[in-house]
Amino acid sequence: MNRTNLISEIKKKSSFLCVGLDTDIKKIPSHLLNEADPVFAFNKEIIDATVDHCVSYKINTAFYESLGSKGWETMEKTLAYIPKNIFTIADAKRGDIGNTSDMYARAFFETLHFDSLTIAPYMGKDSIEPFFKYENKWAIVLALTSNPGSSDYELQQIGDEKLFETVIRKTCEIGNPSNLMFVVGATKAQALGEIRKLIPDHFLLVPGVGAQGGSLSEVAKYGMNNDCGLLINASRSIIYASSGKDFAEKANAEAKQMSVEMKKLLEDFKIIS
Repeated sequence: MNRTNLISEIKKKSSFLCVGLDTDIKKIPSHLLNEADPVFAFNKEIIDATVDHCVSYKINTAFYESLGSKGWETMEKTLAYIPKNIFTIADAKRGDIGNTSDMYARAFFETLHFDSLTIAPYMGKDSIEPFFKYENKWAIVLALTSNPGSSDYELQQIGDEKLFETVIRKTCEIGNPSNLMFVVGATKAQALGEIRKLIPDHFLLVPGVGAQGGSLSEVAKYGMNNDCGLLINASRSIIYASSGKDFAEKANAEAKQMSVEMKKLLEDFKIIS
């Protein structure tokens, strides 16, 4: 999916919600465990319940890889079930020496056909360049994450700038606003203002709204640009809104509520009328 298509979908749905399919087989409703593929059965109902309210789905590959080959098959089935007008993210945080990154890029962009892949940039330029060779595919680079350990590396001062700022500046020499996004945690909302000075046009993938306590309005205040420029990921607060047989209904209600709030923000920022 290209940038124009993504922006069009945001305006069409009046939403910039990304639903995280971080599906833990130990947390899904017990009645689904009798299904041949319980995780896919859960994902299918979540997608059906939320697709009208979101523009993206993020599949955290660890939850599928932990189940071995069957989990990988479930991930493929889930990806295939997502409508083609929805932006898909493989949250795999890959990044290695060049020839290995070539294979990661091939796996997620050619074999699995995700629109985007999260990238760990700390091995440097040659480890991330292979992900920028694909037309209409996106690398989503970790910049300033919401976990407590972000202070161990990302927030360390390196000369005149913090390490995450170095990552942003140097990665922008490789990619551009049409194939490069950055991950910035919602719990770092005020830092978004400074980040926007560095990258006014890039999209940001923002986890941490919902279960992690990030504020949607604060993220929009500091991070929104003229094209919206945000994908707000919510996982647990939506997919685990209920542990009972009404889980899909509750997921729908939660996603709908977030999309209503997002529509108001898009109107306030005059991105839609």
